[in-house]
Amino acid sequence: MPRIANPEQAAAALWAGKLVALPTETVYGLGALADDPAAIASLYTAKGRPADHPVIVHIADPACLDAWATDIPTYARTLAQTYWPGPLTLVLSRSTRARDDCTGGQNSVALRVPAHQGFQQVLASLALLADDAAAGIAAPSANRFGRVSPTTPEHVLAEFPDLDVLDGGACDVGVESTIVDCTGAEPRILRAGAITQADVSECTGLNVHVGGSVRAPGTLTHHYAPEAGVLLIEPGQVDRIARDLDPASTGFLALANLPTPPGLTRLASPVDSDAYAQQLYAALRRADDLGLRTVIAVPPPHSGVGIAIRERLERAAAATQTP
Repeated sequence: MPRIANPEQAAAALWAGKLVALPTETVYGLGALADDPAAIASLYTAKGRPADHPVIVHIADPACLDAWATDIPTYARTLAQTYWPGPLTLVLSRSTRARDDCTGGQNSVALRVPAHQGFQQVLASLALLADDAAAGIAAPSANRFGRVSPTTPEHVLAEFPDLDVLDGGACDVGVESTIVDCTGAEPRILRAGAITQADVSECTGLNVHVGGSVRAPGTLTHHYAPEAGVLLIEPGQVDRIARDLDPASTGFLALANLPTPPGLTRLASPVDSDAYAQQLYAALRRADDLGLRTVIAVPPPHSGVGIAIRERLERAAAATQTP
């Protein structure tokens, strides 16, 4: 299988205009040099991504913010200093460096400092090659647009068999970063993640809103979808729903303390919300590998990363049809 041997080799490939799958703590990203229009065009083509759907530019540290953004509010810098590196993306007014090919034609740019050591080393090597500490890597999830995000190298190669991958093992968080719109007077959560609305409010001391008009990655109604249909239900509905489905073609995803209905295939048994997030996408991919028609998914409690899990499952359910 295609592999990149080390971060230095990955940086050299990116500098040469190639696409490389890179590990982050959230999911694997399909990386391209953010300053290279031809590479970004290749990225969009590979994913089948609409041209007006922005990508996240990954940078080395908060000091790089001013190279890519302008009119940065104090609360955004506070969030960066508190949560970077980590699973938080900030949407800010773009500088002249952030072009339409990364921003989806908007006046804002999405920026993140990833925590994964391998990605950090790629950024450091790229900075040396470019003689530019603020060199950025555009890296949406390394899957076809709208499909289930990859959390292992094997997931990436299942969709892009010839793509070079920097193997960083399984992702620790397992769901994409929280996206916060920082272009207004108060922050807005555009996509839920491991860093919650309460976390952002506590960090900034401000009211934090949910939703907004800025286009952001992973926020379409139909997203994160396997081939199998997804039924998102509550614990009390399991037995009734399961009775109406063919057990031989139905998978079950829930916390470990919820028993599997007779005959259904257990896709994962996470012990808590953090483990559920880590195993979510692998479970949905397993359903497709097994040729299942339906996945019954019972989300964890609606708190912490459980909010993000429910959001992903809602979008997966909206994108699929069930019997």
